[in-house]
Amino acid sequence: MNRLALVSTPWPLFNRPSVQLGALKAFVRHRMPGIGVDAHHFYLSIAAGLGYDLYGPISERTWLSEAPFAALLYPERFNKVAGFWNRKIGIAGWRSKGFLEDMCSKLDYLSELIVDRVDWTIYFLAGFSICFGQLTSTLYFVRKIKEKFPDLKILLGGTACAGDLGPGLQRFFPEIDFIIRGEGELPLVGLIEALVQDKMRPEEIEVPGLITANTPGSEKSVNQVRNIDNLPVPMYDDYFKHLGVLGPEMTFMPRIPMEISRGCWWRKSSNIDSGSGCAFCNLNLQWQGYRAKSRDRIIHEITELINRHRTLSISFMDNLLPAEHLDQLFEHIAMLEKDLEMFCEIRANTPHRVLEAMGKAGVKTVQVGIEALSTSLLKKINKGTTAMDNMEIMKHCETHLLPDLEANLIMSFPSSDAEDVKETLSVLEFAFPFRPLKGIDFWLGYGSNVWHNPKAYGISRLKNHPYYSHLFPKEVLRDIKLMLQGYEGGVREQNRLWRPVREKLEEWRKTYTELHSPEDGSFDNRACEPVISYQDAGDFIIIRERLRGNRNMTHRLIGISREIYLFCETQRDLASIISRFPGLGEKKIVPFLRMMVDKKLVFNEKDRYLSLAVPGVRRVKERSG
Repeated sequence: MNRLALVSTPWPLFNRPSVQLGALKAFVRHRMPGIGVDAHHFYLSIAAGLGYDLYGPISERTWLSEAPFAALLYPERFNKVAGFWNRKIGIAGWRSKGFLEDMCSKLDYLSELIVDRVDWTIYFLAGFSICFGQLTSTLYFVRKIKEKFPDLKILLGGTACAGDLGPGLQRFFPEIDFIIRGEGELPLVGLIEALVQDKMRPEEIEVPGLITANTPGSEKSVNQVRNIDNLPVPMYDDYFKHLGVLGPEMTFMPRIPMEISRGCWWRKSSNIDSGSGCAFCNLNLQWQGYRAKSRDRIIHEITELINRHRTLSISFMDNLLPAEHLDQLFEHIAMLEKDLEMFCEIRANTPHRVLEAMGKAGVKTVQVGIEALSTSLLKKINKGTTAMDNMEIMKHCETHLLPDLEANLIMSFPSSDAEDVKETLSVLEFAFPFRPLKGIDFWLGYGSNVWHNPKAYGISRLKNHPYYSHLFPKEVLRDIKLMLQGYEGGVREQNRLWRPVREKLEEWRKTYTELHSPEDGSFDNRACEPVISYQDAGDFIIIRERLRGNRNMTHRLIGISREIYLFCETQRDLASIISRFPGLGEKKIVPFLRMMVDKKLVFNEKDRYLSLAVPGVRRVKERSG
């Protein structure tokens, strides 16, 4: 047997292949041409079987996605899981009696079909990639496959196996033979060599980055590729073949996942408990350090993937894009002259010139690491940014030629206080013209800086998140450590403190939605226009401010007032403004800026100022006939 199975179970987003499976398949085929590799996207089969409208909302909620397969993994605990599901689900019809039971019955039926459709006897090893929302489904499929094919070796890897997470799973689930603790390529090839070429027994195998029952290894024992330019282009052929046989009614245009880099350059040290990086983040546990591909390599990979799969939608899966020469990279992507539609994640202090280059290249949406609108809280989180930085990128992303913004606002962060909340509420008054942030409650991630230094954040008694008690038996939770952690220390007080922010976020969402929705549902230019925009006449500008109830306000700035306002399109400190307009002096400039702040047309933080209006959208005329 010289074939390897790579498997991804529910609940990844169904409209893109697994970047993990694609990268691993390409690497094994490149390094070991004699080994056949099949990538099984079980989640696509489940999505098609359940229906995309049902699968999609579940896949976007971590706790919801763990519940159904927990009920299948432990059928005797169904009522407990069902109670948890009903408390967490937000769709009324999905809380109806029997909904979860019917869905689990269908999942069990579909899973049986999926497993039986594969000839597992041709494989010497089956490797499963586990990320967020895939833990219970992976364990369920592993158990089901191992029951039918007990001699098949099972390997687990992914973010859910980093640090101490993997060994705990292996101790309690004997179906698991091997765990990869960090990056997968080199340990996987080493394991294949040991099993196929050296004919070693599992208990004899020692491969850097690989954990067996007899070789648990060290938490920091990762084995990763030094130069990721040397990685082959991911192979997604199995996903596209699978999609092609689902039938025309289930067909869609997938997004292609791509990696430009691995790790996070903001986490300045490879030591996970060094205190660098964002305090809440645990997304880089499987890597040591930061590595990025060269520009030429990235361009080659984009060209290869879009030509191979005939699609123009790309999602960059990086936790953080490279900091240097990012504008030049996207300028070269634009030179491909492809009508691309791209998504990526960036920091809040990404310069305007980079956003412009992204927009011209085809980046339609950016996930921005905003996290807070309080500079004091951002310092506690160790974001390295300010409320002013966040307001500036929110403003720029309202400009119609630049990418749309998606971002979160973390609430109830441990050690946040009344002053943090007060500052957040104050800044929110100026943020209403921009796309609303998604409010999320802080969750403690295993391996994050908060987790490593709980006393510094006023918390204690760290343990698996209490929600897991609805999904797993007590005896399992005693023996394993899981990705989401619980803690004690000020939880109720934090929830009380942040209640006004939750209410303000809901008001923001409603206001923004109303101002961008036609009143009668027909075409309306209002849906295209920013809430605060300006028209420039050269020697004066007109600022238009749209308010709820179809009310508008206009402001006209003439001459030097116009120049000051436009000079502050990116944040400026007072000294720079005075230097730019030396004939006025502080006594004339400051009152003007204060007036603009009072009108909420300019945002001010300490001695820095940012004008909030963006260039207006040209009105689009409806075609007659």
